[in-house]
Amino acid sequence: MSSDRPTDQPTAQPADLLAQARAWLAEDPDPATRAELEQVVAAVEAGDVAARADLADRFDGTLDFGTAGLRGRLGAGPNRMNRVVVLRAAAGLAAHLRDGGAGAGARVVIGYDARHGSETFARDTARVVTGAGLQALLLPRPLPTPVLAYAVRELGAAAGVMVTASHNPPEDNGYKVYLGDGSQIVPPADAEIAARIAAVGPLDALPLGPEGTVLDESLLDRYLDTVAELAADGPRDLSVVYTPLHGVGGTAVAQVLESAGFAAPAVVAQQEEPDPDFPTVAFPNPEEPGAMDLALALAAERGADLVVANDPDADRCAVAVPGPQGWRVLRGDEVGVLLAAHLLRRGAQGTYACSIVSSTLLAKVAAAAGQPHAETLTGFKWIARVEGLAFGYEEALGYCVDPEHVKDKDGVSALLLVCELAAEAKAAGRTLQDLLDDLAREHGLHATDQLSVRVTDLGLITAAMARLRAQPPTVLGGLDVVGVDDLAEGSADLPPTEGLRYRLDDGARVVVRPSGTEPKVKCYLEVVVPVDPDGGDGAVDAARIHAAGRLDALKRDVREAAGL
Repeated sequence: MSSDRPTDQPTAQPADLLAQARAWLAEDPDPATRAELEQVVAAVEAGDVAARADLADRFDGTLDFGTAGLRGRLGAGPNRMNRVVVLRAAAGLAAHLRDGGAGAGARVVIGYDARHGSETFARDTARVVTGAGLQALLLPRPLPTPVLAYAVRELGAAAGVMVTASHNPPEDNGYKVYLGDGSQIVPPADAEIAARIAAVGPLDALPLGPEGTVLDESLLDRYLDTVAELAADGPRDLSVVYTPLHGVGGTAVAQVLESAGFAAPAVVAQQEEPDPDFPTVAFPNPEEPGAMDLALALAAERGADLVVANDPDADRCAVAVPGPQGWRVLRGDEVGVLLAAHLLRRGAQGTYACSIVSSTLLAKVAAAAGQPHAETLTGFKWIARVEGLAFGYEEALGYCVDPEHVKDKDGVSALLLVCELAAEAKAAGRTLQDLLDDLAREHGLHATDQLSVRVTDLGLITAAMARLRAQPPTVLGGLDVVGVDDLAEGSADLPPTEGLRYRLDDGARVVVRPSGTEPKVKCYLEVVVPVDPDGGDGAVDAARIHAAGRLDALKRDVREAAGL
């Protein structure tokens, strides 16, 4: 189960595979992927069994265009990310925009990160867009995803495209689509675009225009100024260590912190510059164990107050704080509720939203402040569409603190407000951990964790979900299951999605779902432990220890129930 990709036994005959490969070679405009595929074809012709399996996987259907757009391994073939797939995706998007009423000259903003192939994919997209009679506006250089989300609204565009695979492994890339309201696509737009992609004819008949207009730095400056203005006047004494994890967030973060009055952070030198190979981390995801080790070591060396990190496209933000046992990386739920409480104290009015796999604490914090709460399906494509949104977050380190300007998760603006909150706490002789303890005393300790099982055979995911439906557990982690929601059936508030939610005694819950972007089963766990109001300073610590035991028991029982 250590592989990053599912594998299946090849079913197509060698002659069929070779015919498909030769047809692909005839229209592939990229000499690198042509050469790659020619080598595989030659190996298959020589009888190489491993090469045949590789070729079968490359031509096992096409990358699905869904609500996350496209995402997959770089390489030749329709089941990979490459120029042919991107040209077809761009053509399908352009047809969708035209059929949807976007007039001649309607704007499409295109951004890209620093991954392998990203700039080429962006420029190919621009040529398809202009060839379709629309206006292509390219961001000036590799930039964070939230800059693209901001640009769509700021420039009144009909759509936006961000070429990024976010926090996926270095061999991946992706293609994320935004429509004119500045948020990611949701059904039925995804299916409509997918149908248009499927209808694209031969690439040599696809009209290609010029690469469009490359925007100057003024658009980026407006974004950075807008983010910096989120910080209110207040304390700025804070020692910060920062890492962009070899991504594109470094310059933006440095400028925003400086504009807001903070001292320059100490940046992890080994991870400061964009590098598509991500050489210092196994996975370029701050959630992954070890990804922030260099930052934590630098913070310990400097005696810093705070560690902050972005993922490679800077739409997520990770936070770590010092404590008696050393540095601790906060969970996404902890950062989310800290930011929500901070915005509520500042008087931000509106709906506070999170995904169904995020902590139930947000609902209690919002209710205590007299503000509405909403729960959505997983992903910011859903959170961003909540009416009257004031703040949204998902436990996977995504936070939307300024939906008026960026209707998506934004790791740069979230990072700034975390620094503001930490500086305020420091000025009062307190820490972010103290603020979390305050919330636990008021609402009970809400402890969350995740069981994530990576598979090499996607059939294991289907089997796990079927087993849970056929043999539903009645007790998990020593807590009675008091209700089960089959998310595939949908509800008045939530569209259907694959997953199961178990409601347990004492406010605990478990959500089991397949990952939307990786071959994983994900199980999201939460327990709620009351804090004794007369328990003194150790009451929260005692509740935390009790919660950890419950979470461990839940993990064990969920894994057994799912057969994982």
